[in-house]
Amino acid sequence: MTENAGKFIWYELMTSDTKAAEKFYRRVLGWDAKDAGMVGTAYTIFSAGPTMIGGLLQIPDELCAAGGRPSWAGYIGVDDVDAYGDRVKAAGGTVHRPPEDIPGVGRFAVVADPYGATFVLFKGESEEGPAPQAPGTPGHVGWHELHAGDGAGAYAFYAGLFGWTKADALDMGPLGVYQTFAQGGAVVGGMMTKMPDTPAPFWLFYFNVEAIAAALARAQEAGATLLMGPHEVPGGSWIVQCLDPQGALFALLAPRR
Repeated sequence: MTENAGKFIWYELMTSDTKAAEKFYRRVLGWDAKDAGMVGTAYTIFSAGPTMIGGLLQIPDELCAAGGRPSWAGYIGVDDVDAYGDRVKAAGGTVHRPPEDIPGVGRFAVVADPYGATFVLFKGESEEGPAPQAPGTPGHVGWHELHAGDGAGAYAFYAGLFGWTKADALDMGPLGVYQTFAQGGAVVGGMMTKMPDTPAPFWLFYFNVEAIAAALARAQEAGATLLMGPHEVPGGSWIVQCLDPQGALFALLAPRR
């Protein structure tokens, strides 16, 4: 197993207007953006300083025709994409896009857990992964949150597939249990059963910022829609959840208001 196996290693935004989305995230998160130089595909790479964070591309026509909407996706590292695709199916999940190669980059497959939340399996041609960052480093993803079809069932799926382990569990009363989880010993996210009025399960990614009010102001000035917050969470951090101008859901996380 590689050191990146079972960990989120990349984030990708499919959207309806790549130029507008690039401008938005550069302004809100201070990212740099450059063309990846891929043959036949327009793909932009977002970076926080010297560290590549994720990618940006246009929603394919066939996905638009099928009702695809702007959204962020998370890539999870594995040592064998084909074998893990089989494991996803055996555990009740779905393979939406069978394993295929990206020349010079790696191999991937688009899959979903048994309740429909989508993620990407990935193995790079290089074993080098993201450089370790101090917790809370601005511009990086600081939290991964699954709004699951069934919180307990989803945890069992990901734990069985990737070896994730339980950390603290927060009883939220009528909202159910919020179960945090660790990858390789580091607590990196939480999962819960989605709200009844949420149309479908999904992964939500929280991007680190220095202060929540200032970042939210930048986002709203750039056209974001505030859905929730600012809200203080256990431990003292502050969060907001928003839609970007094209309608993709994202969240911000900061150590202070």
